Amino acid sequence: MTRIDAKFAELKAAGKKAFVAYVMAGDPDYDTSLEIVKGLPGAGVDIIELGIPFTDPMADGPTIQAAGQRALEAGQTLQKTLDMAAEFRKGDDSTPIVMMGYYNPIYNRGVDRFLADAKAVGVDGLIVVDLPPEEDDELCIPARDAGLNFIRLATPTTDDKRLPKVLQNTSGFVYYVSITGITGAGEAQAADVAPEVARIKARTDLPVVVGFGINTPDKARAIAGIADGAVVGSAIVARIGQGEPVDEVLDFVRGLAEGAHSA
Repeated sequence: MTRIDAKFAELKAAGKKAFVAYVMAGDPDYDTSLEIVKGLPGAGVDIIELGIPFTDPMADGPTIQAAGQRALEAGQTLQKTLDMAAEFRKGDDSTPIVMMGYYNPIYNRGVDRFLADAKAVGVDGLIVVDLPPEEDDELCIPARDAGLNFIRLATPTTDDKRLPKVLQNTSGFVYYVSITGITGAGEAQAADVAPEVARIKARTDLPVVVGFGINTPDKARAIAGIADGAVVGSAIVARIGQGEPVDEVLDFVRGLAEGAHSA
């Protein structure tokens, strides 16, 4: 059982939904980013998605693209992102960390080396948005064999024919993308998302969490109410990009978490 499995079991036993927060590692700089990440569990975050900055983030909207650029300009690397996870683990051995990004930095490091290093620093799962199920031998299956969850995205265009392929080697949870397009575009509507979540849950026992288009506590509550949890990324990253103090960013996160937990 991974920390992700344990967290969902704990939440289910308590009758609560998950709140998942995404931040870009190294944004706006290493020290500030680490301070934010360390503060997330205290603000109510159940699972942390830690973005790996990349030069060509094709699935991300302007907000997260800008965050990745800030992080890269401040000197963030894949190694420093692993270092950040290791520093976080010194004070927290229970909150799951999912590293989210693109395959190129992992490929350049070497899959075996990356997986060994990620496991050693306490990473629990991976979301790699540009590796489809047809490429499972590249990273998904080796990650599973190394004891890491490989979390797949399902989208509004994932039809009943495609869905079994998407679910095939997925573990930890399924991330349902509520809207078609890039991050930060549009707003999630619970009425539209509910039947899609039900369709996925009919095919898997894994928790289904919903992300994209969630930017207020009320929206987090509405989406968590029809799924197993809600993910917020762009709305948090935007505040970091605006230079908000760490405590104000964490206060905003706390409100979102309370919304999801009250579902």
